[in-house]
Amino acid sequence: MYIPSSFAETDLPTLHDFIERHSFGLLVSQVAAVPFVTHVPMLLNRTAGDYGTITTHIARANPQWREIAGQTVLAVFAGPHAHITPAWYDTNRAVPTWNYTAVHAYGHVVVIEQPDELWNIVQRAVATYEGGRPKPWSTAGDESFARGLLPQIVGLRLKITRLEGKFKLSQNHPAERREKVIASLEQQGDENSLGVAELMRRSLAVE
Repeated sequence: MYIPSSFAETDLPTLHDFIERHSFGLLVSQVAAVPFVTHVPMLLNRTAGDYGTITTHIARANPQWREIAGQTVLAVFAGPHAHITPAWYDTNRAVPTWNYTAVHAYGHVVVIEQPDELWNIVQRAVATYEGGRPKPWSTAGDESFARGLLPQIVGLRLKITRLEGKFKLSQNHPAERREKVIASLEQQGDENSLGVAELMRRSLAVE
Protein backbone atom coordinates (compact mmCIF):
# COMPACT_ATOMS: atom_id res chain seq x y z
CA MET A 1 0.00 0.00 0.00
CA TYR A 2 1.03 3.60 -0.42
CA ILE A 3 2.60 4.80 2.85
CA PRO A 4 3.99 8.34 3.17
CA SER A 5 6.90 8.34 5.59
CA SER A 6 5.03 10.41 8.19
CA PHE A 7 2.36 7.70 8.46
CA ALA A 8 4.62 4.63 8.43
CA GLU A 9 4.61 2.31 11.45
CA THR A 10 7.57 -0.08 11.44
CA ASP A 11 7.88 -1.19 15.06
CA LEU A 12 7.34 -4.96 15.04
CA PRO A 13 5.76 -5.30 18.52
CA THR A 14 3.37 -2.47 17.66
CA LEU A 15 2.37 -4.18 14.42
CA HIS A 16 1.91 -7.48 16.25
CA ASP A 17 -0.22 -5.80 18.92
CA PHE A 18 -2.38 -4.33 16.17
CA ILE A 19 -2.92 -7.69 14.45
CA GLU A 20 -3.91 -9.32 17.71
CA ARG A 21 -6.31 -6.51 18.59
CA HIS A 22 -7.91 -6.45 15.13
CA SER A 23 -7.60 -10.11 14.22
CA PHE A 24 -10.72 -10.32 12.03
CA GLY A 25 -9.32 -9.39 8.64
CA LEU A 26 -9.25 -9.98 4.90
CA LEU A 27 -7.32 -12.86 3.39
CA VAL A 28 -6.53 -11.94 -0.22
CA SER A 29 -5.23 -14.26 -2.94
CA GLN A 30 -6.22 -15.22 -6.47
CA VAL A 31 -8.72 -17.79 -7.69
CA ALA A 32 -8.71 -18.41 -11.44
CA ALA A 33 -6.39 -15.39 -11.87
CA VAL A 34 -8.93 -13.05 -10.22
CA PRO A 35 -8.53 -11.39 -6.79
CA PHE A 36 -10.45 -13.35 -4.14
CA VAL A 37 -11.12 -12.33 -0.53
CA THR A 38 -12.24 -14.24 2.55
CA HIS A 39 -13.29 -12.37 5.70
CA VAL A 40 -11.90 -14.45 8.52
CA PRO A 41 -10.37 -14.30 12.04
CA MET A 42 -6.62 -14.88 11.97
CA LEU A 43 -4.40 -15.70 14.93
CA LEU A 44 -0.79 -14.57 15.21
CA ASN A 45 2.15 -16.56 16.54
CA ARG A 46 4.73 -13.81 17.16
CA THR A 47 7.74 -16.07 17.55
CA ALA A 48 7.30 -18.34 14.52
CA GLY A 49 9.54 -16.82 11.84
CA ASP A 50 11.16 -13.41 11.55
CA TYR A 51 7.85 -11.53 11.39
CA GLY A 52 5.49 -14.11 12.87
CA THR A 53 3.04 -16.62 11.47
CA ILE A 54 -0.74 -16.40 11.03
CA THR A 55 -3.09 -19.36 11.24
CA THR A 56 -6.76 -19.60 10.35
CA HIS A 57 -9.29 -22.00 8.88
CA ILE A 58 -11.88 -21.65 6.14
CA ALA A 59 -14.69 -23.76 4.78
CA ARG A 60 -13.58 -26.60 2.52
CA ALA A 61 -16.29 -25.45 0.12
CA ASN A 62 -14.47 -22.12 -0.21
CA PRO A 63 -12.40 -22.35 -3.44
CA GLN A 64 -9.69 -20.04 -2.15
CA TRP A 65 -7.61 -22.77 -0.53
CA ARG A 66 -7.31 -24.90 -3.67
CA GLU A 67 -5.03 -22.45 -5.48
CA ILE A 68 -3.46 -20.60 -2.59
CA ALA A 69 -0.26 -22.64 -2.23
CA GLY A 70 2.66 -20.95 -3.95
CA GLN A 71 0.99 -17.55 -4.19
CA THR A 72 2.06 -14.40 -2.37
CA VAL A 73 -0.93 -13.90 -0.09
CA LEU A 74 -2.02 -10.69 1.63
CA ALA A 75 -3.73 -10.47 5.02
CA VAL A 76 -5.30 -7.08 5.74
CA PHE A 77 -6.09 -5.90 9.27
CA ALA A 78 -8.02 -2.65 9.73
CA GLY A 79 -8.37 -0.59 12.87
CA PRO A 80 -10.25 2.55 13.90
CA HIS A 81 -11.00 5.16 11.24
CA ALA A 82 -12.75 8.51 11.23
CA HIS A 83 -13.58 11.45 8.98
CA ILE A 84 -11.57 14.55 9.90
CA THR A 85 -13.18 17.88 9.09
CA PRO A 86 -11.02 21.02 8.73
CA ALA A 87 -13.70 22.85 10.74
CA TRP A 88 -11.89 21.46 13.79
CA TYR A 89 -8.64 23.23 12.80
CA ASP A 90 -10.00 26.79 12.99
CA THR A 91 -8.54 27.57 9.57
CA ASN A 92 -9.83 27.75 6.01
CA ARG A 93 -6.53 26.62 4.52
CA ALA A 94 -7.20 22.90 4.89
CA VAL A 95 -9.41 20.19 3.39
CA PRO A 96 -11.30 17.19 4.79
CA THR A 97 -9.44 13.92 5.16
CA TRP A 98 -9.77 10.51 6.77
CA ASN A 99 -7.63 9.16 9.60
CA TYR A 100 -7.24 5.39 9.74
CA THR A 101 -4.99 2.53 10.76
CA ALA A 102 -4.12 -0.62 8.85
CA VAL A 103 -1.55 -3.40 8.81
CA HIS A 104 -0.77 -5.58 5.79
CA ALA A 105 0.94 -8.96 6.19
CA TYR A 106 2.39 -10.70 3.13
CA GLY A 107 3.56 -14.27 2.94
CA HIS A 108 3.13 -17.78 1.64
CA VAL A 109 0.52 -20.23 2.82
CA VAL A 110 0.71 -23.89 3.75
CA VAL A 111 -2.60 -25.74 3.49
CA ILE A 112 -3.38 -27.93 6.51
CA GLU A 113 -5.71 -30.91 6.18
CA GLN A 114 -4.20 -33.28 8.75
CA PRO A 115 -6.89 -33.78 11.47
CA ASP A 116 -4.65 -33.29 14.53
CA GLU A 117 -3.18 -30.05 13.18
CA LEU A 118 -6.64 -28.83 12.21
CA TRP A 119 -7.90 -29.64 15.70
CA ASN A 120 -5.08 -27.60 17.24
CA ILE A 121 -6.02 -24.60 15.07
CA VAL A 122 -9.67 -24.89 16.08
CA GLN A 123 -8.80 -25.30 19.75
CA ARG A 124 -6.60 -22.21 19.73
CA ALA A 125 -9.34 -20.16 18.05
CA VAL A 126 -11.89 -21.32 20.62
CA ALA A 127 -9.55 -20.53 23.52
CA THR A 128 -8.78 -17.07 22.12
CA TYR A 129 -12.30 -15.90 21.36
CA GLU A 130 -14.23 -17.75 24.06
CA GLY A 131 -11.68 -17.47 26.88
CA GLY A 132 -12.73 -14.05 28.15
CA ARG A 133 -16.45 -14.77 28.23
CA PRO A 134 -18.28 -15.27 31.55
CA LYS A 135 -19.47 -18.71 30.37
CA PRO A 136 -17.06 -19.74 27.62
CA TRP A 137 -18.08 -22.42 25.17
CA SER A 138 -15.71 -25.37 24.92
CA THR A 139 -15.28 -28.29 22.54
CA ALA A 140 -15.11 -30.48 25.65
CA GLY A 141 -18.89 -30.29 25.84
CA ASP A 142 -19.18 -32.66 22.89
CA GLU A 143 -15.74 -33.26 21.44
CA SER A 144 -16.88 -36.00 19.09
CA PHE A 145 -19.39 -33.61 17.51
CA ALA A 146 -16.76 -30.86 17.07
CA ARG A 147 -14.18 -33.28 15.66
CA GLY A 148 -16.79 -34.63 13.30
CA LEU A 149 -16.94 -31.21 11.63
CA LEU A 150 -13.22 -31.12 10.79
CA PRO A 151 -13.67 -32.58 7.28
CA GLN A 152 -15.70 -29.46 6.44
CA ILE A 153 -12.79 -27.05 6.99
CA VAL A 154 -9.23 -26.51 5.81
CA GLY A 155 -6.46 -24.92 7.86
CA LEU A 156 -4.10 -22.27 6.52
CA ARG A 157 -0.73 -21.22 7.90
CA LEU A 158 0.75 -17.98 6.53
CA LYS A 159 4.42 -17.38 7.28
CA ILE A 160 4.82 -13.60 7.17
CA THR A 161 7.62 -12.38 4.91
CA ARG A 162 6.76 -8.67 5.00
CA LEU A 163 4.74 -6.39 7.28
CA GLU A 164 3.48 -2.91 6.48
CA GLY A 165 1.80 -0.54 8.90
CA LYS A 166 0.03 2.69 8.03
CA PHE A 167 -1.19 4.79 10.95
CA LYS A 168 -2.58 7.97 9.38
CA LEU A 169 -3.18 10.07 12.48
CA SER A 170 -2.66 13.68 11.36
CA GLN A 171 1.10 13.48 11.95
CA ASN A 172 1.53 15.99 9.11
CA HIS A 173 -0.23 18.67 11.18
CA PRO A 174 1.14 20.67 14.13
CA ALA A 175 0.53 19.37 17.65
CA GLU A 176 -1.93 22.14 18.50
CA ARG A 177 -4.15 21.23 15.56
CA ARG A 178 -3.95 17.53 16.41
CA GLU A 179 -5.07 18.25 19.97
CA LYS A 180 -8.15 19.99 18.57
CA VAL A 181 -8.90 16.95 16.42
CA ILE A 182 -8.54 14.63 19.40
CA ALA A 183 -10.90 16.72 21.50
CA SER A 184 -13.48 16.81 18.70
CA LEU A 185 -13.26 13.06 18.12
CA GLU A 186 -13.69 12.39 21.83
CA GLN A 187 -16.74 14.66 21.83
CA GLN A 188 -18.28 12.64 18.99
CA GLY A 189 -17.98 9.61 21.26
CA ASP A 190 -18.56 6.75 18.81
CA GLU A 191 -16.28 3.72 18.89
CA ASN A 192 -14.22 4.62 15.83
CA SER A 193 -13.78 8.26 16.85
CA LEU A 194 -12.65 7.26 20.33
CA GLY A 195 -10.28 4.67 18.88
CA VAL A 196 -8.65 7.18 16.54
CA ALA A 197 -8.42 9.76 19.33
CA GLU A 198 -6.65 7.23 21.57
CA LEU A 199 -4.14 6.37 18.86
CA MET A 200 -3.55 10.05 18.12
CA ARG A 201 -2.80 10.69 21.79
CA ARG A 202 -0.29 7.82 21.82
CA SER A 203 1.33 9.19 18.68
CA LEU A 204 1.71 12.66 20.19
CA ALA A 205 3.10 11.24 23.43
CA VAL A 206 6.06 9.52 21.76
CA GLU A 207 7.14 12.48 19.62
